[in-house]
Amino acid sequence: MGCQCANKEEESKSELLRKEQNLENEEFPEAFNNSNHRDGIFDLANQEMENQAEIGGENNEKEAEQEQDQEQRQNNNNDNDNEKINEEKNTKYSEYPEKMLSLINKIREDPVSYADVIEESIQNIIEEQDKDDETKTRIIYKKKVKVALNRGEPAFREAAEELRNMYSLPPLELKNDICVPLPEEEDEIKDSSYLREQVKILRATTNIDVFFKDLIKVPEVSALLMIVDDSGKNPGKKRQAVLNKEFKYIGISSKFIGRTFIAYFAFSK
Repeated sequence: MGCQCANKEEESKSELLRKEQNLENEEFPEAFNNSNHRDGIFDLANQEMENQAEIGGENNEKEAEQEQDQEQRQNNNNDNDNEKINEEKNTKYSEYPEKMLSLINKIREDPVSYADVIEESIQNIIEEQDKDDETKTRIIYKKKVKVALNRGEPAFREAAEELRNMYSLPPLELKNDICVPLPEEEDEIKDSSYLREQVKILRATTNIDVFFKDLIKVPEVSALLMIVDDSGKNPGKKRQAVLNKEFKYIGISSKFIGRTFIAYFAFSK
């Protein structure tokens, strides 16, 4: 009797163990117990992650390209805006050569009267502290533009005195074939070798005598300071060219290049 109970108990335990095993197989199918198949599943998962990484990388590249395109469009818009501004400036100052020619010829025709203009303009000379050297002062002519001077009032009075002792001179004629070509880049304006090279080329085919550049965009101020010519280098050179009785022709070329206004003057007999 005891043996039968024991056998039944063992059978019950065996049956229970079989049921538990069946439940395990249902919850965790055989496929997951197979190492090869499990590795295949992991490979698929890894491949999916790589694909997602590639998609993410492609998205990043597209975003970077879009940013570059946007930046390029902005730069193009800025360039177009700058070109438009320069076009407007050049349109506004397109008559600079004719105005300068008219002013120069008026000075040549009546130098004595222009001496009064020079003396009256002395009131526009001011002195202010040099930002780079507090022990020195800067002499400046300030009317519509701000221009650094060398000696200031003495140079103005000397120029006025010279004009008072002059006779009327014949007018100059604007001649296009002696106009110095203008540079394309703003950096070339400051490059003295550019102007020398262009004049060298012109001199091979024309009889240019004197040439110089000017950076003042206001014709009245440009003509005045050209006659006073209070520069540190070769003072009086511009005045001597403008008031030379032997010169018959003048070439004037001017333009805004970037933010800088540049004008070239050439004289010939």
